[in-house]
Amino acid sequence: MKYFLLLGFGLLLLSGWSAAQEEGVGTVEELTVDADLGASREGSRTDAEAVLREEEAISPDELSAAQRRELLAKASNHTFQTEVNRMMKLIINSLYRNKEIFLRELISNASDALDKIRLMSLTDPGVLAASSELGIRIKADAARRLLSISDSGLGMTRHDLVNNLGTIAKSGTADFLSKMQDAEKSGGQEMNDMIGQFGVGFYSAFLVADKVTVVSKHNDDDQHVWESDASSFSVAPDPRGNTLARGTHITLHLKEEAADYLQPDTIRALVKKYSQFINFPIYLWAARTETVHEPVEKDAGGDAADEDDDAQVEDAAEEKPETKKTEKTVWDWELMNDNKPIWTRKPSAVADDEYVTFYKSLTKDTSPPLARAHFVAEGEVSFRALLFVPRVQPADSFNRYGTKTDHIKLFVRRVFITDEFNDLMPNYLAFIQGLVDSDDLPLNVSRETLQQHKLVKVIKKKLVRKALDMLKKIPDDEYEHFWKEYSTNIKLGVMEDPSNRARLAKLLRFHSSRGAAMTFLADYVARMKPGQNHIYYIAGASRAEVERSPFAERLGRSGHEVLYLTEAVDEYCLGALPEYDGKKFQNVAKEIFDLDESDQQKERMEQYKAQYEPLLSWLQDKLGAHITRAQVSRRLARSPAALVATVFGWTGNMERLALSNAHQKADDAQRQHHLSQKKMLEVNPRPPLVRELLRRVTDAPDDPAALRAATALYRTAALRSGFMLQEGQAVEFAESVERMLFAEMGLPADSADTIDDDDLDQDAPAAEDDAEDVPAEDHDEL
Repeated sequence: MKYFLLLGFGLLLLSGWSAAQEEGVGTVEELTVDADLGASREGSRTDAEAVLREEEAISPDELSAAQRRELLAKASNHTFQTEVNRMMKLIINSLYRNKEIFLRELISNASDALDKIRLMSLTDPGVLAASSELGIRIKADAARRLLSISDSGLGMTRHDLVNNLGTIAKSGTADFLSKMQDAEKSGGQEMNDMIGQFGVGFYSAFLVADKVTVVSKHNDDDQHVWESDASSFSVAPDPRGNTLARGTHITLHLKEEAADYLQPDTIRALVKKYSQFINFPIYLWAARTETVHEPVEKDAGGDAADEDDDAQVEDAAEEKPETKKTEKTVWDWELMNDNKPIWTRKPSAVADDEYVTFYKSLTKDTSPPLARAHFVAEGEVSFRALLFVPRVQPADSFNRYGTKTDHIKLFVRRVFITDEFNDLMPNYLAFIQGLVDSDDLPLNVSRETLQQHKLVKVIKKKLVRKALDMLKKIPDDEYEHFWKEYSTNIKLGVMEDPSNRARLAKLLRFHSSRGAAMTFLADYVARMKPGQNHIYYIAGASRAEVERSPFAERLGRSGHEVLYLTEAVDEYCLGALPEYDGKKFQNVAKEIFDLDESDQQKERMEQYKAQYEPLLSWLQDKLGAHITRAQVSRRLARSPAALVATVFGWTGNMERLALSNAHQKADDAQRQHHLSQKKMLEVNPRPPLVRELLRRVTDAPDDPAALRAATALYRTAALRSGFMLQEGQAVEFAESVERMLFAEMGLPADSADTIDDDDLDQDAPAAEDDAEDVPAEDHDEL
């Protein structure tokens, strides 16, 4: 019985199916379903319809299920040329270090497609007939993990899709440029500024996507769909027809771990970082909240009192209806790249306020720049650059000295590449902010490999020289502020950059004995006395210290100008600078000292040497443990003696810096060598103290008082010369000074050792035996 019932039910269905076929109704596969399932009164009546509705709901690329089946039926499947498995693994896993650059690459490709159609329109305006808009649009669907990038550029034919997207690292730009240049050479239009549409960069999409769908429409062909999962690809006519007027629409089916790239804030940040200076507008489909005023609905019911009130105000002026503020979410296209690449224009065409606005946008600095340089470099490599000097240097700049700098941004054809080039600007110029944009850097493999390219070294060389020229042109009224902020950087540059040492030397400024104002080396040389062959300098902790230094006494009296080096890095800086304008530097605190003297002065000096030979020999004998030798000084005028460093030894200032270095090891061999080096003692033959010491040494060489005086003279000379007393000498020096004080006060010389120490005995702790002397009555009874 059940069998017959089922058979009858089946025949009934078949008769209905035949009737539907006769009336021209399509098959189940051809049937379209209502978009609103809830609006259907009958709902899904069969399992086939339910499956069809589910397919419609989850369709990832806006194709209906029927359209997708038609697409699959007409698609031609292809395998990638070259060994696709190995190449795609290389691209996805090794070629790109940072996954976020996929958006930069796809936007760059879209920009190139727009550039192509724009260039073609110069000779054939009809190519823009389908759509005159030139722009890039980005839309994210977080629910389905879809990210789409579309442009209204040149688009691709079926042949282009197969060849450009089917061959890894194949680009249509080279062929396009060749045809364009052959067709139009008379306009002088530069057409070599394209990155290369759909080269290796296109495949960076697979860094974040499991599948990529490309829909493209070219003026010379119908719309086609290219689709790939990185192992193979298919191309088919779009069953929806030519829904794109012209251009390319790329849909990325993102991996689960790449869902963050669907967030509007993330997309904005990436566009601002990499593509904010693209020539064409970039829009993002995003929501924003607006505050609107809506009328307040009044109660429908009313009493007689209300009617009376209405009657009373019938003749009065009509009152405004009551409203309330309501927040409303509005979806619209948001422009993300409103900054213009002003470096592509001629400097004469850019106003000062445009430079300031661009600098603040680029660096997030609130103050205008101190100086700027906008130039085009040509030759082995061509590039445009825009450099700025911030008005204030960050306080922690030298804590990060030598580490990665991100102040110079590298662009290639207005697309941001990286700011991690440690070699693009030397460490001492790391404070300079700006950008470099080049058309000549190769981009056929990976932009992250540019740092190793030889052209980067050429760019650096030109960039540094232009930066130094910019600093040299800073006006005098601003240079004082610049030197206050960046003097240490320039001095470090003298030490670190031998190839630009001469240029950096022109920027140096120091205090001098001429006056309170700082002076350039060029000005010092211009004021040098006739016949002067050296630039004299003295280093110390402060200006007050170097002004009273014994080493500059004779030079000051003779009218020679002396540079005062008061910064910690100054002595290192001039030590690395052998000469300036043919004049050699001379540290007046070191052994070699050259001073032009008259014949009379030279003859007088020889007389002093002969006269003080007994004292010099005696000092050499008695103080031989501390000094190399003693000699009559030519540089002292008032001070009785000074301690002079050897040619390659440390001066007192250098010793002070070495001892105060927090990173210096106490047992460092170099440090111990310099600290243990003996110095030369120079004696001034003119003061009465030295003449008296000569008399005593001549009369009684073994006089203890003479030895004590000589020792005190050596130690005071060391302190006066900026050295520190080593190995207990400071204690001995203090004791000798105290004995002099006792003598000055008329006290016996040995009274320093007689101290009334009775009160010290009172501080001694009580003996343990004293505890037994406590009276018994003071204890509690047990």
